[in-house]
Amino acid sequence: MKLPSTHLKAISLDTIRLDRSALSLAVSADIDFDRFADFAEPLAAALDCTVRERQWGADRHQWLLEFEGSQLWLNYEFYGNICWLSTEREADFEVLEYLATLLQPHLRVN
Repeated sequence: MKLPSTHLKAISLDTIRLDRSALSLAVSADIDFDRFADFAEPLAAALDCTVRERQWGADRHQWLLEFEGSQLWLNYEFYGNICWLSTEREADFEVLEYLATLLQPHLRVN
């Protein structure tokens, strides 16, 4: 499900970090667990991803995203204040590298 960009607020990220060994792209930002969708929907839109599934529990959100046929997991853990995109396929790490370039304009300037 893609939302029109006119209905989304801008995202602002503190850091982004690729980790090839974990097949992940970590992002840090001001994320409110109870309003995770307010962060995740604009993030998915900025990455041109489609949201396929949304799961959540007591301290974790996990969304399944799709980018041009690649499946990615968007994870957020409340207690560690950790948010990351991950893939299960090593071949899709290049997708995470590309998505990191799309996030660069959303980094806060200190």
